[in-house]
Amino acid sequence: MNKPILNWTYKCFDELLKKELYTILRLRSEVFIVEQQCNYQDVDGKDLKCHHLMAWDDENLVAYTRIVPPGVSFAEASIGRVLTNAKYRGIGAGITLMEKSIEKVYETYGKRPIRIGAQLYLKKFYESFGFVKCSDEYLEDDIPHIEMLLA
Repeated sequence: MNKPILNWTYKCFDELLKKELYTILRLRSEVFIVEQQCNYQDVDGKDLKCHHLMAWDDENLVAYTRIVPPGVSFAEASIGRVLTNAKYRGIGAGITLMEKSIEKVYETYGKRPIRIGAQLYLKKFYESFGFVKCSDEYLEDDIPHIEMLLA
């Protein structure tokens, strides 16, 4: 696939269009529930308090994260529901997504530490952005996770 020119948008929940929200929830379901074969409650009430960073290729959602305010998932701000559409993997969208997510956390909440709950197999990916493991391994929805901190 040729690398598309992505249109990045960043919105609080109340700014999301119905179609955008539907597309986000559909892609999260495709990746986290179907692809990872994990039955869990994706719609957890946190989305209402979060900002949502999206990369679009025309009508196609390429990559997504939700930016979680301090005090919702952790004492620190967080980046969650990190995903890249399977059709767009391998073009660097995930790297750009994390770079932009970190920037958006700093713009929105100030340059303070960011804590994430990371799937263990992505440890090296998150370390490449400066995140450091800061917890023991734990199971979340039967998937090994660790907490990581970007100080």
